[in-house]
Amino acid sequence: MKKNKIIIICLFIITLISLWLNFQLFQRSRNFYLRLNSLQLNPLAINYYPLEPNFQETGNSQQKNIIFLGDSRARAWKSPEDFDDFNFINRGISGQTTGQVLGRLNRHLQPLSPDIVIVQVGVNDLSRIPLFPENKETIISECKSNIKEIVSESRQLGAVVIMTTIFPLSEVPLKRKLFWSPDIVTTAIKEVNNFIYSLENEDVIIFDTGDILVNQQGKVREEYSRDFLHLNRAGYKTLNEKLMPILQELSK
Repeated sequence: MKKNKIIIICLFIITLISLWLNFQLFQRSRNFYLRLNSLQLNPLAINYYPLEPNFQETGNSQQKNIIFLGDSRARAWKSPEDFDDFNFINRGISGQTTGQVLGRLNRHLQPLSPDIVIVQVGVNDLSRIPLFPENKETIISECKSNIKEIVSESRQLGAVVIMTTIFPLSEVPLKRKLFWSPDIVTTAIKEVNNFIYSLENEDVIIFDTGDILVNQQGKVREEYSRDFLHLNRAGYKTLNEKLMPILQELSK
């Protein structure tokens, strides 16, 4: 009798776990389906930041316009406070690849008369490698090419570019490991970051985020991590502490 009770309890627990896993799978599938169809309607998300004719989101004429450009990591980058010399504007969009950012660059930057563009982009390209392993080299190559063009077009608008290395990652959660590969970190991100350094020149400053954020294991420090892809407020605050001397030097 006792043995049967244990079996029933075990079966009940297994059923609950199965239901939970199926619900998680359904939610992920639904979210993916919604994102896919949203992307088809507006692939570049041009209207994410609608601009009125002749509208400029700028501060006073004495301020330098500094634009955060890129994906969700750029979108979450809160501007430093109490710096009257700068007018910070955010043009990050969650989920975007380098190709999408490049495609909307002129529309979202040109009206703002940028003096400095801070770029954080690339991880959404490289995270697709486990889904299309046969296209790994193409994905990496196109990511590098798009980043180079993002820098070039930003420079054509007269802006100094602060090109950040792709943020390091935290520990990958179990639910993502089925669609993940260590190769993204050990090869892809490393290769693209090395390429980013090759873009450095007088008007392109490379901002190494890894030296600021990682622990001894090469992952984002726990106190800076919101999830395995994103930083929390403390992470961005630490980045801003390193960023501000660069901006102050550029403002002279």
